Amino acid sequence: MPARPADEPLEPGQIVRLPGRPDWGDGQVQSVIGSRVTVNFEHGGKQLIQTDQVSLDIISPDPG
Repeated sequence: MPARPADEPLEPGQIVRLPGRPDWGDGQVQSVIGSRVTVNFEHGGKQLIQTDQVSLDIISPDPG
């Protein structure tokens, strides 16, 4: 499935990528509080992303 910008609200469980850090690999959204999204990346570990400053590409929707 091709990546698409996160125009829709992010939800825990979604798989995302940070375009500026492809070396981090895919990440799973852990929590969303306003524009603060915690993502656990394969190679970048747990990161707090400010989505009002940086956009995440959604790779897959919530698996549940």
